[in-house]
Amino acid sequence: MIEVNELTKRYGRITAVNGLTFTVRPGRVTGFLGPNGAGKSTTLRMILGLNAPTGGTVTVNGRPFRDRPRGLRHVGALLDAGDVHGGRTAAAHLWVLARGNRIPRGRVAEVLAEVGLSHAARRRIGGFSLGMRQRLGIAAALLGDPPVLMFDEPLNGLDPEGVQWARGLLRRLAGEGRTVFLSSHLMSEMEHTADELVVIGRGELIAAESLRDFAARGARPTVTVRTPDPAALADILTAAGAEVRRDGDGLLAVTGLPAARVGELALDHRVPLHDLTTRTASLEEAFMELTADRADFRSGDDR
Repeated sequence: MIEVNELTKRYGRITAVNGLTFTVRPGRVTGFLGPNGAGKSTTLRMILGLNAPTGGTVTVNGRPFRDRPRGLRHVGALLDAGDVHGGRTAAAHLWVLARGNRIPRGRVAEVLAEVGLSHAARRRIGGFSLGMRQRLGIAAALLGDPPVLMFDEPLNGLDPEGVQWARGLLRRLAGEGRTVFLSSHLMSEMEHTADELVVIGRGELIAAESLRDFAARGARPTVTVRTPDPAALADILTAAGAEVRRDGDGLLAVTGLPAARVGELALDHRVPLHDLTTRTASLEEAFMELTADRADFRSGDDR
């Protein structure tokens, strides 16, 4: 479990993280979302003790991570797949980490096999593609068989097969009772992978809840209806209090009324319908709506 309480980080006059409080629980995948500049990377680094907070506390399974010897046995993390020595082989890179954390050498071969890199064990990392580096970073995170795992954009550079593999891996790790904290900008993958969400903007908490509840807080459901008489139906629905948008080819997008009521009004006024469906807001739409006033399009890192 990761517990963040009033966590704050300032760089001079800039407040990168401001009073964050949330909990990442075991047994589920928790997604970490926010616009560019929201403070996600800074938060992850403070959880791992790489950045010292200006205020507040953060603990991993009840203790600050810095207080834990042989850290890879407690937390596995992938923050930057490019932060490796390109002259080392994949096996040598992992063996250095294993030795420093008193992890048996045989574990190196096990995690390389798990991420599909057994064939590249003796290849130098400098010749790896981004996708291979991501897999190696995931292998390093798994090396100590830790109860807590943190990943920052782990799907970057992976091909479709790799994305599907990583999605299954994350779900399996959570299913084993581990705490899985995942930062990603890929909303479609977050929809398929995450159970819970922590959403921040400009360093402040926007939401900490289930993915379903967060999506439901976004844009209202839209009823799409196709009719040979869109003008008449639009007038009827508008008079009933709906907002109606004409999308062409007899298609109307209706908000403010449920599908059942739209159908009843069409029947009452004898307007034929060819199609009637309800589309709920996607995670991406909810995210864009709820973070619209928290976006900060700064260049540079995601502090």
